[in-house]
Amino acid sequence: MSETTKRRRTGRFPLARFLVRRILIAILLAWGITLVTFVLTNLVPGDPVAANLGQRALGDPAIVAQWRAEHGLDKPLPEQYLMHLQGLLQGDFGTSQQSHRPVSEDLAEFVPATLELAGAAILISLVLGVAFGVVAALRRDRLPDHVLRVVSLVGISVPTFWLALVAFYVFFYRLQLTPGSGRLDPSLSAPEPITGLHTVDAALTGQWDVFASAAGHLVTPALVLALYTIGLLTRFTRSAVLEVLGQDYVRAARAKGLPGRTILFRYVLRSALVPIITVAGLAFGSLLSGTVLVEAIFAWPGIGQYAYKSATTLDLPAIMGVGLVVGVVYLVINLIVDVLYGVIDPRVRLQ
Repeated sequence: MSETTKRRRTGRFPLARFLVRRILIAILLAWGITLVTFVLTNLVPGDPVAANLGQRALGDPAIVAQWRAEHGLDKPLPEQYLMHLQGLLQGDFGTSQQSHRPVSEDLAEFVPATLELAGAAILISLVLGVAFGVVAALRRDRLPDHVLRVVSLVGISVPTFWLALVAFYVFFYRLQLTPGSGRLDPSLSAPEPITGLHTVDAALTGQWDVFASAAGHLVTPALVLALYTIGLLTRFTRSAVLEVLGQDYVRAARAKGLPGRTILFRYVLRSALVPIITVAGLAFGSLLSGTVLVEAIFAWPGIGQYAYKSATTLDLPAIMGVGLVVGVVYLVINLIVDVLYGVIDPRVRLQ
C-alpha cells in the first residue's frame, strides 16, 4: 500500500467520524425538540375543548369527556408525551382538530409551498447579497459602497409585513404588473405532484404555461421576503471580504501579478464564504419559520398560514407537528452548513 493511499484513507476517516457525530447529535436534538414543543404547547393558556367545541358544548360534561378521550387529553401529560413520541416513530403526527385529517397529510400539502417560497427568497438573497457585498468591499468608501450600505440598511430596517402590503398594492392593484394572490391563476390546475413545488413540478412535466404562472406568483412574495436577507448578507459579505483582502496571502498573490478575477474567486471569496454560509443557513431557517404575515397578505397556502390557524384554534397536534418540522429543518440546515465548511475550507477538514 502506497503512502498516498494511506494518507487518503486516514484523511477520510476524520470527516466520516465528524459526520457520524453530527448525525447522532442531530437525533438527540430532534428528541429534545419533540419534548420542548410538547411541553410548550401544553403550557399555552386556553382550553382546546372550548376552542374546538364552543362554549355551548362545555355545558355538557358527557360531550367534553368524550372529546377529551378521543384526543387523549384525559391521560396524564407524561403518558400523552409517550403516546405522541410513539406515534412520531411510526410516522403518525396525530389528527388535526381543525381539518380532521392526519397532520402528516396537512404538512405534506403546506410545507412544499413554504419551501418553494423560502427557497426562492434565499436564492435571490444569495445572488444579490453576495454580489452587493463584494462590490461594496472592492469599492470601499466610494459611491457604490455608500449606496449599497444604505440599501442594506433599508432592507434590514423596513418591516416585512409593511413591504408586503406596499408591494401587493403597487405592483398588483395599481400597476397590474404581477399576478394576484395564491400560487397559480384560477384558470390553471396544479401540476402533477412530484416534489410539491409548482415551478419544479411544472417544469418536470413540461407544463410551461403552469410554470410561467407559478413563477409569476412566486416573484413578488419571494422578493419581499428576500429584502431583509439581502441587506444582512450584503453587510456580512462586505465585512468578510474586507477582512480577507487584508491578509498576507492576498497581498502575495497581487505581488505575483495574478489577475484580479483569479484573486477574487480563488483566494478572497473562498475564504470569505465560511461566515457567509453560516448567515445564509440561519437566514433560510428564519425565512421558513417567519413567513406567516407574507403568506397571509399574498394568500400563499404555506406552513405559516397552517400554523396560524392551528394556534388560533388550539389545534395541539398540528402545532406540535409544525414545531417539529421547523426544528428538523434547522437541524438539517446546520448539518449541511457544517459539511460545506469542510468542502470550502481545508483547515476544517484537517481539524
